[in-house]
Amino acid sequence: MTANLSRRPAAVAGLFYPEDAAELRALVRRLLAENPLQGPAPKALIAPHAGYLYSGPIAARAYNALKGLGEAIRRVVLLGPVHRVALRGLALPSVESFRTPLGDIPLDRKAITRIEGLPQVGTSDHAHQLEHSLEVHLPFLQTLLNEFTLVPLVVGWAQPQEVAQVLETLWGGKETLVIISSDLSHYHAYDLARQLDEDTARHLETLRIPIKEHQACGAIPINGLLTVARVRKLRVQRLDLRNSGDTAGTPERVVGYGAWALYAA
Repeated sequence: MTANLSRRPAAVAGLFYPEDAAELRALVRRLLAENPLQGPAPKALIAPHAGYLYSGPIAARAYNALKGLGEAIRRVVLLGPVHRVALRGLALPSVESFRTPLGDIPLDRKAITRIEGLPQVGTSDHAHQLEHSLEVHLPFLQTLLNEFTLVPLVVGWAQPQEVAQVLETLWGGKETLVIISSDLSHYHAYDLARQLDEDTARHLETLRIPIKEHQACGAIPINGLLTVARVRKLRVQRLDLRNSGDTAGTPERVVGYGAWALYAA
């Protein structure tokens, strides 16, 4: 992807989720129907980013928290770890929209302007080009929300306060939803993974930071969100905690997945 492109095309359609729009729409709706949730409207979500076969049910549990909010949420601030590029700080793309098989999502250039001057925020189309940690969330959002804009940020090495500053700048009101993309432990045996992920969950639910990168690949953006949550006295609720051994993988080497909602006090 070069900087003069106005749209970031889907990079992992056909790999992490179906490439065909009708098939993708049907799969997202089935995942939502099979993983129901009732509760108040969240200000922020933490949800996983693996292929839908593996983490889709857990992501669906998180996204069911948005049912009935299709008109209310107008902006989504989406942060996820960068997997393929060395990066210091947070990176925006230069494009005007992100595409999935379900259509294009416009970026919120007015909101982006508010953070472009922060020293920890740069622009890197290269970091976004093949990154799946943001993309896999978009079909869920396109299914549940009506018209909304996106502020997509991939996160490399950064201090919690640097991420928190970005989130605070974009925090807004009920029209703005914050999503942190993260999986949990990687490639442990099933029982050990459950123990490790339960410990991570307890830390997260009591706002104890830092979460370490071996606990969650999105630890850096999670720590930024928890920093904001401590100041704003947000309440954290666990929505789901499973791993690939529960969904589609073998128990010998699993990846952990969790879903949490954060609510205003």
